[in-house]
Amino acid sequence: MLAFPTASETLAPPHAVILGFFGIVTDGTLALQTAQTLSSALGGLAIGFTLGSLLGAAFGLWRWFDRAMQISVESVRLIPSVALIPLSMMVFGFGTRMEITIVAFTTQWPAMVLARAAVREVEPRLMEVATVLQMSLLQSATKIVLPSILPRLFVSLRLTAGVAMIVAITVEVAANPYGLGAAILAAQISFRPEVMLATLIWTGVVGAGINQVLLTTQNRLFRHSLPGGGGSE
Repeated sequence: MLAFPTASETLAPPHAVILGFFGIVTDGTLALQTAQTLSSALGGLAIGFTLGSLLGAAFGLWRWFDRAMQISVESVRLIPSVALIPLSMMVFGFGTRMEITIVAFTTQWPAMVLARAAVREVEPRLMEVATVLQMSLLQSATKIVLPSILPRLFVSLRLTAGVAMIVAITVEVAANPYGLGAAILAAQISFRPEVMLATLIWTGVVGAGINQVLLTTQNRLFRHSLPGGGGSE
């Protein structure tokens, strides 16, 4: 007759997870770990999204520049983010700067692709108006291109924010001894499944919260500018 285990050393019942959650809340470790992860994820996102959007806009405006840089960009873009961990550790050591660098590197590529597509979808007649009015490149970019692509840039921000959180947690699990990812790994190593699961669930809540804040902001600012009127996803 087969015997099935009634308890597990690697999983925890719901009541233990709840107790573990309140334990890391009350001792302040969860707040500190959350702040560490968010500072790295949002810092890297700010850098990567800005650089990627600017580069994508340049590719969208100048087709010759896009063609000239295509092979170089595609070669670098396909480097996995985790492959940069050893290099970043050699340059920055452990800590926030190392994690921000990897998050920025990873998030700039989806931001670049989406910005390039958004610029190329600008109504051609608007660009013709800029030509007729003899606008400079800077005037065309700020008065025509940017207002036209701003709603899609915000969608890009939402997508890259999710990527930033994923990469930040991955780096913390793999190498950086700070943040929520490191806390999940430490709880697993120390055989504290209730803390591991509580931190894992909290990580999902934080990511969902960031997405909801951005989605609500997007719907309020650009409800009539996106296909389907903005909507809720």
